Amino acid sequence: QVQLVESGGGLVQAGGSLRLSCAASRSISSTMGWYRQAPGKQRELVASITITGSTNYADSVKGRFTISRDNAKNTVYLQMNSLKPEDTAVYYCNSRVVGEFPWGSWGQGTQVTVSS
Repeated sequence: QVQLVESGGGLVQAGGSLRLSCAASRSISSTMGWYRQAPGKQRELVASITITGSTNYADSVKGRFTISRDNAKNTVYLQMNSLKPEDTAVYYCNSRVVGEFPWGSWGQGTQVTVSS
């Protein structure tokens, strides 16, 4: 079972930026993804990236968020720019995404709070 550790969350003003990291305990060849869960809402896929670097984004974050991965470091990143209050959520990474569904391990999550 791969272990995932997210980091990089915090409190930021609207319009600001944050960079999240997800470090895996071993190499992962599957599509990885970032999800988020706001209070009272279901967890949703934010972005995913294949082993070769192909990406997919939720409509709500297109043009603002960028997912990337460093396979040598077993790490996936989520660069979040032009943050909005509605981006406030706990962000989780998953080690295996199929379509929009998470099939792999979860990290503990990292809180992102965007103030207006």
